[in-house]
Amino acid sequence: MKTRAVRLYGKSDLRLEEFELPPIKEDQILVRIVSDSICMSSHKAAIQGEDHKRVPKDIAENPIVVGHEFCGDILEVGNKWKHQFSPGQKFSIQPAMNYQGKLDAPGYSYQHLGGNMTYGIIPNEVMETGCLLPYNSDTYFYGSLAEPVSCIVGAFHANYHTKSGSYVHHMGIVEGGNCIILAGAGPMGLGAIDYAINGPRQPKLLVVTDIDEARLARAATLITPETAAERGVELIYVNTANIDAEAHLLGLTDGAGYDDVFVFAPVRSLVEQGDKLLGRDGCLNFFAGPTNADFSAMFNFYNVHYASTHIVGTSGGNTDDMIESIDLMTKGLINPSAMITHIGGMNAVIDTVINLPKLSGGKKLIYNHIDMPLVAISDFEQLGADNPLYARLAEIVKRSNGLWSAEAEKVLLEHYGV
Repeated sequence: MKTRAVRLYGKSDLRLEEFELPPIKEDQILVRIVSDSICMSSHKAAIQGEDHKRVPKDIAENPIVVGHEFCGDILEVGNKWKHQFSPGQKFSIQPAMNYQGKLDAPGYSYQHLGGNMTYGIIPNEVMETGCLLPYNSDTYFYGSLAEPVSCIVGAFHANYHTKSGSYVHHMGIVEGGNCIILAGAGPMGLGAIDYAINGPRQPKLLVVTDIDEARLARAATLITPETAAERGVELIYVNTANIDAEAHLLGLTDGAGYDDVFVFAPVRSLVEQGDKLLGRDGCLNFFAGPTNADFSAMFNFYNVHYASTHIVGTSGGNTDDMIESIDLMTKGLINPSAMITHIGGMNAVIDTVINLPKLSGGKKLIYNHIDMPLVAISDFEQLGADNPLYARLAEIVKRSNGLWSAEAEKVLLEHYGV
């Protein structure tokens, strides 16, 4: 079977190619990959090439397929896995397998499996580690968002707290406590707000900061304080650009500080601000992954000693986090559609991956079986004057508060005969 894929040959050397897949072995599964959400981690892998810790050294001769936030259909199942998987099933995938202590992962390490390809072969170790996840939904894009949502779920689970006089760690955010998300109006921040309000454990106060008024305004439109109040959460959006942020944010807690502080941008001043906002036994979660290996910030160790403040960091979610993400999405309890701001086809992958840090907006969602330039969802209406497809998509997303939806996906795929 022929497949079309974006393959990495070296530093910033991505190529869109067609090649023949070998027949599957008895312990492998053949899949059709429909959608992939492009992650900053894919950009890092493309830029670093063979120097990336998950990318093999011989990619110049044996290129790997990029993309690790993908969803699709199972087409053929090898004998070993027929008791567990069937043709016709939808699937999502957890790329962080940790198989036999190795860092190999789909989207970084495999010649025949990655998110940006039309057809791929899932190797035995994905099933052995329980990382091929059945996914029951009418949409593909939710399956592509399951991995980034799992990063949020994992972060909320990783926070911990103790009771005075006890060294037992109670995992998760403080229910009914004070929670703040710094630099939280971006795509991942929106997912975190949604999860904090609609996930299994809610804070009493949820504060979201940013220095971009447009991002804050969009966030407040998508996830309103009124909606949060229905779940018992006081949601407050704060632009910290031109105020005494520390005094204002502490004032929202009557000086008590925050039980849970999430830092969603790798900025030293933001980490140090978060430290100053911690209340007693407060947990700072450094969510944002820096590109600088020497990134550091000051932290108040007087408070570590006397006020039991502490810090955690997470890099991705585990399989249980991803299963929880899929469950919440398919039940309609959370809606990560707000993360997505651009739609494109396979021909848009290379430029998008290479230039991702320079591109505005949130998640870029790719549909592998179509060719389409990367288009902002907010531009559909304008472009619709000359393109009937964009005009129809503009009408659909307008009904869903400007968000990508199952109906929009169905119309797009049907238009291209997918």
